Amino acid sequence: MTDDATRIEELRSQVNEHLYRYHVLDDPTISDAQFDALIADLRRIEEANPELITPDSPTQRVGAPVGDLFKPVRHLRPLFSLDNADSTEMLLAWEQRMERQLGRPPEGYVAELKIDGLAVVLTYRDGVLATGATRGDGVTGEDITANLRTVKSVPLRLLGGDLPSVLEVRGEVYMPESAFEELNKRQAEAGDRIFANPRNAAAGSVRMKDPSVTASRNLAIWVYQLGLIEGGEGGIAFEHHTDTMQYLRDVGFRTNPASKRLATIDEVLDYVAQAEKGRHETGYQTDGVVIKVDSLADQDALGFTSRAPRWAIAYKFPPEEQVTLLKDIMINIGRTGAATPFAVLEPVFVGGAMVGMATLHNADQVAFKDVRVGDQVIVRRAGDVIPEVVGPVVSARSGKEKPWSMPRTCPFCGNPIVRVEGEAVARCTGGFECPSRVREWLFHFASRGGMDIEHLGYKTIDLLLGEGLITDPADIFTFDADQLKGREGWGETSVNNLKSAIEAAKDRPVARLLTALGIRHVGGTIARTLVRHFKGLPALMSAGEEEISQVEGIGPTIARGVFEWAADPVNRDLVAKLGQAGVRLEDEVEAGVAGDLLAGATFVVSGSVEGFTREEAQAAIEQRGGKATGSVSSKTTALIVGESPGASKTRKAEEVGVPIIDGDTFKKLLEKGLSVLG
Repeated sequence: MTDDATRIEELRSQVNEHLYRYHVLDDPTISDAQFDALIADLRRIEEANPELITPDSPTQRVGAPVGDLFKPVRHLRPLFSLDNADSTEMLLAWEQRMERQLGRPPEGYVAELKIDGLAVVLTYRDGVLATGATRGDGVTGEDITANLRTVKSVPLRLLGGDLPSVLEVRGEVYMPESAFEELNKRQAEAGDRIFANPRNAAAGSVRMKDPSVTASRNLAIWVYQLGLIEGGEGGIAFEHHTDTMQYLRDVGFRTNPASKRLATIDEVLDYVAQAEKGRHETGYQTDGVVIKVDSLADQDALGFTSRAPRWAIAYKFPPEEQVTLLKDIMINIGRTGAATPFAVLEPVFVGGAMVGMATLHNADQVAFKDVRVGDQVIVRRAGDVIPEVVGPVVSARSGKEKPWSMPRTCPFCGNPIVRVEGEAVARCTGGFECPSRVREWLFHFASRGGMDIEHLGYKTIDLLLGEGLITDPADIFTFDADQLKGREGWGETSVNNLKSAIEAAKDRPVARLLTALGIRHVGGTIARTLVRHFKGLPALMSAGEEEISQVEGIGPTIARGVFEWAADPVNRDLVAKLGQAGVRLEDEVEAGVAGDLLAGATFVVSGSVEGFTREEAQAAIEQRGGKATGSVSSKTTALIVGESPGASKTRKAEEVGVPIIDGDTFKKLLEKGLSVLG
């Protein structure tokens, strides 16, 4: 018992400190998942020892103390916390508990995205915004009315005639991802602190002393709950949560269109699965789904525990940020010689995967973030994004942490690492005698953005290099793949699959080959522009620098780089070797294609259009005189959507009124021209 009492006090102290840092200082030092684990541990011990539960325990409260920067505001009705779930089993158990209490399943649910922002309470008197406050401890918040008045989606006056005398609503102030990126860009240019995530940026922005700073941060709000209504329309007897949300929309509040009424728990589970899958396509950060019973009568019957409603629960997505030990900082040498630092971490589960390494981008970022070997660091992994170190937990430092600087020599080849004035990246000067450069070059060459050679990833490339079977990209097309038979993982089927993939790559469009060769500044768009003009590599290799620079869309830096690359005898030999291996070096112009059929038009291709890779669709557009770009703007002629298009591009097209066409219409466009669009 004594051990449990001691542990309870330790946990309460830790939880209170983290609550204060999160809600008051907006400076958390642990991840949400780690905080949830502390709370769960404390609750478990208290439930086993109920005589040790005290009224001031964090498990009996719903928030954090109020800071002293703003005057306190007492909410008209207290705000409760929500119980959490992180599995299907927990959601099913939640419904079963309610079914036992009601004697039947609840009459429907509402699922809402859980916005990762700052909870606020807005109070209106006779339709006019009177106060805006932070959530605080659930009973008392901080008066941030002046700052919330600058948030454009917070209505200062409600719509309609017969308005209630008092209306209290709850919402979440958040920072859209585009605004977050722009803010951090401005912060970096000014040499100011970069925010770790949109939630911290939003919280910090709302609690600024100067409201004009808040106004500059492009914040927004979703309102998600009616707290209190008195007088006027308050005489309406709402029957469902969805009714209250419709009312709030009618009087001018912004509510999240992703919210949905669902009839059964199975539909809730489907919603949760889809929300987790699409969490990075919303344009704002979400960290879960809040599920509520829709019937207000059922809500009243279910009631509350001491800290949370029984009729609502928060399903939390797997954490995308964690704190772990930075064991070392090492560098990787890329295909262009770029020396990129990366963090060697104490492995940690984050973003649905175990992470042991994370990018640090470049030496300037390491210095700017002041990341040191031995630090406790915040690691982020969002979706399929490469894990990155956000920054150190400065308060956890012991003084033994070691600052890092870029090595003077390459750890792979021993040649000097230099940084050209004006460039952000330091580079190995060893050329392709550096084994790391060769490895990365070959991987880039075979990757989907290059020649798209299936079954030729890092593991296979390492094997081929280690056995001396290849030394450059041309060797890929001539080495005897049968030599791999009998090795671990290489049976006859695997070898034949690799052979087929290599053979298919020989006939890729020449722009793909030019991109795959890895010339600095030459990506897919530039490669297609050059190939469209020169028709193939032989003519490009023979062109002078001035001739290259006269190609529309090719600037002097790119022209010089391409010319110098083409003039290098090693590269000329490589191209000749590729041609001898049967790789296509010149494109054939499609018979009957008018070169000006799409002249003056600009298109964006999103997703896989039937019968085309994205690169082939772009090439088809450019062969007809059109332009293919990567992002939608008001100048885009049409967005072409195939299978699994990007949600952000589709949303942008809808916002600016750009036509969206499918694969069938695209094929007609290629045959008949712009008249297809009307």
